[in-house]
Amino acid sequence: MTPLRMLLAALFIWTMLAVPVPAQTPLVVDVIEGHLDPTPVAIHNFLGENDQESQIGADISRVIANNLRASGLFAPIDQDAFIEEVVNIDLRPRFGDWRVINASALLVGRVSIDENDRLRVAFRLWDAATERQMHGLQFVASLDNWRRIAHKISDTIYERMTGETGYFDTRIIYVSESVGPNDEPIRRLAVMDQDGANPSFLTDPSYMALLPNYSPSAQQITYVSFRDGRATSYLYDLASGRQEALFDSDPALAAKGQSLSARFHPNGRELVVSAERRSGHDLFKFDLHTRTLRQLTDHPADDVEPSYAPDGGRVVFSSSRGGQSQLYVMGADGADPRRITFGQGRYTTPVWSPRGDLIAFTKQLDDQFMLGVVNADGSGEERILYEGYFVDTPTWSPNGRVLLFTRGDRTLDGATYSIWSVDLAGFNLRRLPTRGPASDPAWSPLID
Repeated sequence: MTPLRMLLAALFIWTMLAVPVPAQTPLVVDVIEGHLDPTPVAIHNFLGENDQESQIGADISRVIANNLRASGLFAPIDQDAFIEEVVNIDLRPRFGDWRVINASALLVGRVSIDENDRLRVAFRLWDAATERQMHGLQFVASLDNWRRIAHKISDTIYERMTGETGYFDTRIIYVSESVGPNDEPIRRLAVMDQDGANPSFLTDPSYMALLPNYSPSAQQITYVSFRDGRATSYLYDLASGRQEALFDSDPALAAKGQSLSARFHPNGRELVVSAERRSGHDLFKFDLHTRTLRQLTDHPADDVEPSYAPDGGRVVFSSSRGGQSQLYVMGADGADPRRITFGQGRYTTPVWSPRGDLIAFTKQLDDQFMLGVVNADGSGEERILYEGYFVDTPTWSPNGRVLLFTRGDRTLDGATYSIWSVDLAGFNLRRLPTRGPASDPAWSPLID
C-alpha cells in the first residue's frame, strides 16, 4: 500500500457497555445552526505507557481539538477545568464530573508502540448526558503517520456527532507567492494538510503556476502555467511528478494560444477546459485516455471557468454572452445552456458543491467583491457569505459545508493575498496558516 493511502485500518469497534443509563436525548450537533452555539467537548490527552507514547498522545489530542474548534461546531474545553483524571480508557468515566464542566461529549484514548514500531491508537467517544459510548475505534499506522490518525479520528467524531462526513483528512494545494530578483513575482504550487501542517513545494520558481484543481482520486492535479509565454493547462501526476501540457497533441490548439481552467470530470477520465481555438474562449471536453478534444460551446463571447456537477451530468461556467459575465449551466455534452444568475455586477469563478445543491461564485459590483452561493437550478435568492476588498477562487470542502477562497487586503504597496475559510452560514471566518502570501486554493477529496 502506498504512503499516500497509508497503513491505516480500523480494527474494531467496541461494543457499547450494557449498563443502565439515564433517559436522555442522544447528542446531535446541528450543522447549520451550530455555528452560533458550538458544542462543548472534553478532549483528554491520550494515554501512553512511556514518555514517547504520552507525547504522541498529547499531540494527537491537540490536533483533534484544533480540528474540531476550527470547524466552528465544537468548543473544546480547557483541560485545566477537568475534574476527573482518566487513567484507563476501558473504565467508565465519572460522568457527573464531566457534566459539571458542561461537557456534552468526552473523548479519551490510548497510544502504544508495538515491537515493530507500529503505532496503535484506540479511542472512545462518550455522550456525557446519556452516559453511552457513541463510538470506539483502534487505528494502526507507522509512527510518522500520527497526524493522519488525528485527522481520521476528527472525521469520525464529526460524522458521529453531525451525521455528515468530515473533511479533516484532506490536503490543500495553493499558490505560494513571493518576490524574486528584480522584484519579480514568484508563484509556485505548494501543498499542505488542511490545517496548514506539512507544507511543501510542488513546482520550482523558474515559471509561474496558477489555478490548481484536484482529480477525484487526489492523485493528479491540473494547473495553468506560463512556461512557454502563454497560459497553458498542465496535468501533474502527484505520485510520479510527471507533468505535461494538455494540448500538445492538438495542433490547432497548440498553435493558437491560451487554455485555462481545466477541471476533472467526477469519473477522473475526462476534463472540461476553456481554450482558445479561433477567436475567444470556448469550452472543450478532453479525454485523458485518447488525448482527444470535443468542442462543447461555440459562441462569440468568452465561455470560461467550467465546473462539473458531482454527478457529471452538467457543467456550470461563466460567460459574457449576455453582456456582463454571468453564470450558465448546460448539459455535460454542451446541450441547452441556461443562465442562472441575473443580479447586478460580474459573476465569475463558479464551482459546483460536492453535495450538488449549490454553486459557489465570486461577484464584483463596482469596487466591492463578494463570495456567494446560489441554488444550482438558479431558483431562490443568492446568498452572500463574505464581502471584501478582493475575493477570488472559491473551493469546497469534500462535504460541501465549508469554502476556502482567496482574499486580498489593501496595503501601501497594493494588496496582499491570503487564504480564508467560511462556512455556509457565513460564520466562522478563519485565515489558513501559510508561509507568506498565498492564493488559488484547491481542496482535495478525502484521502484514502
